[in-house]
This record gives sequence, structure tokens and C-alpha cells, in this order.
Amino acid sequence: MRAAGSSIKTEVLAGITTFLTAMYIIVVNPGILAQAGVPFAGALTATVIVSFLGSCAMGLYARNPVLIAPGMGMNALFAFVMVHVGKLPWQTALGCVFWSGLIFAVLAAFNARKLVVEAIPASLRHAVSCGIGLFISLIGLVNAKFVIGDPVTIVRSASLNPVVITFLIGLAATTVFVARRITGALMLGIVFTTLIAIPIGRLWGDGTAYWPAAIATKTLVNWGGFFAAPDFSAMGQLDLLGSLKVVYWPFIFVMLFTSFFDALSTFLAIAEAGKLYDEHGQPRQIKQSMRVDAFAALISAPLGTSPANAYIESAAGISVGGRTGLVAVVAGLCFLPFLFLSPLLSLVPAIATAPALVLVGVFMMESVTQIEWHRFDEAIPAFLAMILIPLTYSITDGVAYGFLSFVIIKACTGRSKDIKPAMWVIAALSAVLLAHL
Repeated sequence: MRAAGSSIKTEVLAGITTFLTAMYIIVVNPGILAQAGVPFAGALTATVIVSFLGSCAMGLYARNPVLIAPGMGMNALFAFVMVHVGKLPWQTALGCVFWSGLIFAVLAAFNARKLVVEAIPASLRHAVSCGIGLFISLIGLVNAKFVIGDPVTIVRSASLNPVVITFLIGLAATTVFVARRITGALMLGIVFTTLIAIPIGRLWGDGTAYWPAAIATKTLVNWGGFFAAPDFSAMGQLDLLGSLKVVYWPFIFVMLFTSFFDALSTFLAIAEAGKLYDEHGQPRQIKQSMRVDAFAALISAPLGTSPANAYIESAAGISVGGRTGLVAVVAGLCFLPFLFLSPLLSLVPAIATAPALVLVGVFMMESVTQIEWHRFDEAIPAFLAMILIPLTYSITDGVAYGFLSFVIIKACTGRSKDIKPAMWVIAALSAVLLAHL
């Protein structure tokens, strides 16, 4: 621990902080998959199990402070693109998830990521890290209902109401905790914001009515009891043979490409956030980390959920000092009790974790100064990747456009020698992916 610049106390706090920022997935993932026909309770059980197994594997094998859980975006791709639009039965869609995970595992086993990582220029690595930081902050602002949709301006800040005021107070307090370098600052901010959110819906409205509201409309911190038995109804329901039809191959490819680059982008960004590099300047233990990510994606379908992958919310734990695999193990163990205690999740509302997510974005913007802004052939692709990740609400989309623009600009300005062979392949795959989105 000391060699890594940390301590057991710090690692445990970081693991709990990471879990608190990502635990929403335990109920959000089943809610999305249920719209595709997957039993809600079965998907919840699968979410908990794969998060526990994947995170512990990440900590014990890859020794990195990265949480693994079913990915947001991947579950939407599963439910709305594959099942609703593609008309796949959810069992067949799970089969596609399995085959994409198997191919991912083969690529990870043969260390294909080495060629990919070495082909990506430093400017794009820094841009992806900053873009993901902006994305995390945007997620926090949206969860807090501070940034809302608008038919004229697309987005705008919400008017002051109990939810927004509670978020702003929580953000201010968390900022003070961080600025004073208090141990576990983000976790303290989450607990503090949860406590001050208790009156919402009890003493005043939740912001859907004009404030102050005389009648309570919705409580944000709810007590739903302790116990809910696990449900294994979604386990083993995947259709392996039916999902191998040629017509379904594009879905397998898109799932594979998205999983691979989501994982790679996340590891690059987390390495930058925590300065977790090896002696060669590469993200620490990335080969093992990619293997774990592939393992988690592979076991997701048999368990009954969309693919699991590395969580960018892991940056929250790194921001409070987490540096070793103990962070991931602690976060993984935090999932396990919710096989039986899932009702307790309702105690922590989305606005409680929002301040932490906003500040994680601040921490991840440090590397923006390392982009060579005076070189437009480097700066423009970097800017596109950085800005499109939050604006498209997709890490994969932003990364794909950044990679593709890098190759096009370099080729059209007579700098093809700057493009490594693997980068040509990546750009071609990016174009194919974007064509299928």
C-alpha cells in the first residue's frame, strides 16, 4: 500500500466512494432491461453478481482500482436498438452479447490492445480523458436536475427549486471538503447531500411544482425496508445458436466494438486521472485489465444481463486516493449484500452522488494543457473527441469521431507518416460503427 502511495484506510474509503457513485446501476440496469422483456428481479440479481465477480477479479488479478458493472449505454443498445428496433427476442440478444464477449476475450488474450494503445497519439489520449471528465460532470448535472432539456436552446439550467438548491448546497459542501483535502471528501459529500435531501417531498415539493410548494409531491430519500430475495429467472436464458444467424452479425460487431473501446477509453482516462502508468508510460496493468473486462462481458449473458465493463465512476475513488486493487475488491464486496438488501438503495437519491460526479470532471481536466493546441492537425481531432463525448452522451461516439477525424486530417495534409498501421484499421472500424449507429 505504501509503495503505491496509499493506505488500507484510504483504499477502503475509495472503494466505498466508488460504489456509492455507481450503485444506481443495481436498479437502473434492470429497469432498462425490463423494457426489453428481461425479468426485472432476474436482471437485478444478474447485475449484482456480475458486478461483484468482475470488480473482485479486477482487484485481485489486474490489481487496478476499477469497478466493473453492466454498462450504461450498453444496456440501452441491448434494449432499444437490438430488441425494440432489431426485433430480436431478448434471449437472442443475450446470445449476441455472449458471442461479442467471446470475441472480446480472444482479442484480450492475444493482447490486441497493445497495437491499439500504441497507435493512439498522446493528444487523443488526453482528449479522451478530458472528454470523459466532462461527460461525468454532465451526468452529475443531469442527475441533479440542474441541467434540463429545452425545446429552444436544447439544454438550460433549471430554475431554483428544492432539488436544485439541495444539489447546490451539497456541491458547495463537497467542494469545501475536497479543497480542505479531507479524507473521504467525496463520500462525506454523498452522505451530507443524502441527509439534506430527506425533507424533499416531506416538507416541500420536489421541484415539479412552483417553489415553495405547500404540498409534498415526491420523496427523494425513501425507506423501502431491508429484504428482497434474489431471483435467478434470467440466468441461462441466452439463445446461443439463434444469435449466430448472419443477419445478427452487425449487432455482435457493434456490441464488440463498443465494449472494446469503452473499456480501452476508460482505462486510458483512469490512468491519466490517477497517474497510474507503468515504467513504459503505458496504463498500468492494462493487459490484465482488458482481460478482466472481457471476462465480465463474457459472463454477463449467461447471468442474464447486458455486457459489463469498466466504470468511469471509478475515477471518484481514485480522486480520494485509491491506487490499488483493494479499491475494486471493496467496491465489489459492497454489491454482494444487495442480492438481499436491494430496497436500501432507495435511501441514496441521484442528487446525492451528483456533486461527486461534477467534481470528478474537474479532476480529470488536468491533462487538457498537454494537448498541442497550436498544431491544428492534432488539436482538431482532440477537440472533436473531447466535446463529442459529452454532447453525444456516448464515449464510443466521441472516440470514434476523434479517431476518424485524426486519420482524415493527417492524410489530407500530407502527414500520413504520423498514422500508425493500427490507426488506419481503427479509423475504418470507427466508420463502420458510426454507419450502424
